[in-house]
Amino acid sequence: MQKLTALILTLILSGCAFPGVYKINVQQGNIVTAEELSKLSEGMPRNQVQALLGSPLMLNPVDSSREYYVYTFQRRGGDIQEQRIIVYYDADRYSHYEAQLLDETPAY
Repeated sequence: MQKLTALILTLILSGCAFPGVYKINVQQGNIVTAEELSKLSEGMPRNQVQALLGSPLMLNPVDSSREYYVYTFQRRGGDIQEQRIIVYYDADRYSHYEAQLLDETPAY
């Protein structure tokens, strides 16, 4: 009886890492393309930038002159790919951005 219980427990616990288990793609954050970034123009109000790019993922409570747009994608439990965009404002008007874009947006 103990051997049977040990065998069942082993099978149940190893089921989480069984090679045949299907893993899904996981994407989080804002998908922002180079085309959307090219539509930004200096002096745009903050709400117009957010209408174009979406709501920022992170806001700095101390310094409101920056907004962070982050997108991560993980294909079936593999490596995580990350895209970061920092949008800078001067007196609530768009100034410039820094971007580390992915070569391709895997969600499409």
